[in-house]
Amino acid sequence: MLTVLFKKEWRTNYKIFLIFIAVLTLYTSVIVAMFDPKLGESLNAMKESMPQIFAAFGMTDPGLTLLDFLTNYLYGFIFVVIPFIYIVIMCHRLMSRYIDKGSMAYLLAAPHTRTQVMLTQLGVLLSGLIGLILYAVLLIIGCSTMLFNESVEIGKFLMTNVGLFSIHLFFACICYLCACCFNETKYSIGIGAGIGIASILIQMLSQVSDKMEFLKYMTPLTLFDAKGLQLFERSAIIGMGVLFAASLVAIIFAQACFKKRDLPL
Repeated sequence: MLTVLFKKEWRTNYKIFLIFIAVLTLYTSVIVAMFDPKLGESLNAMKESMPQIFAAFGMTDPGLTLLDFLTNYLYGFIFVVIPFIYIVIMCHRLMSRYIDKGSMAYLLAAPHTRTQVMLTQLGVLLSGLIGLILYAVLLIIGCSTMLFNESVEIGKFLMTNVGLFSIHLFFACICYLCACCFNETKYSIGIGAGIGIASILIQMLSQVSDKMEFLKYMTPLTLFDAKGLQLFERSAIIGMGVLFAASLVAIIFAQACFKKRDLPL
């Protein structure tokens, strides 16, 4: 990894990271503050009046505990979408933009290998992603302790977030692979972002009714089973392992593609 390039990219992109931190702070603090076991009855009444909308966003059961509530109202949609948007933006800024404008050739003119440059840019992307998830974890623990004088079940909560990282690592590596393989932004970002958006929409459709439940097998989001991870179910852990393995394969392909391809000037 190239330390100078890593620091330069963070200086250039830290404002974007802070914007997403602010967005996470807003949504997370509001959702945590909404928790009230008595509120479950009101939410269930709303769910019965709009069942398909609640199901599409994964909000089918408010639960009785804070962890159940957060799993449904944060990890079902908000914590999937917000980091994914960050991934798409950063893949564009760290790789696609350089290639599309021909700037990558000048960056590689320095005495650095393509692998070093590629892994450094990937390091910036993943460090930001890890930062967002860690911040969300600490914010939830802090808010729950401050508001309710108790915290979530730490072991189950951390396992959920390892699973959350696995799905976003997969999306990040797929988007980065596309950014490394194509010259034009409409392909390098469009394909990677399209895969993620399609996955989210398919997941939402699969939750609307039993007739469309089969669609869940067409999206990698099914491999992220937050509730299963909290119970340490074997299938959920295997799904998380598959996501980590697929991410590694995508990184290897991205490195091989970027190393051998011709870059526009």
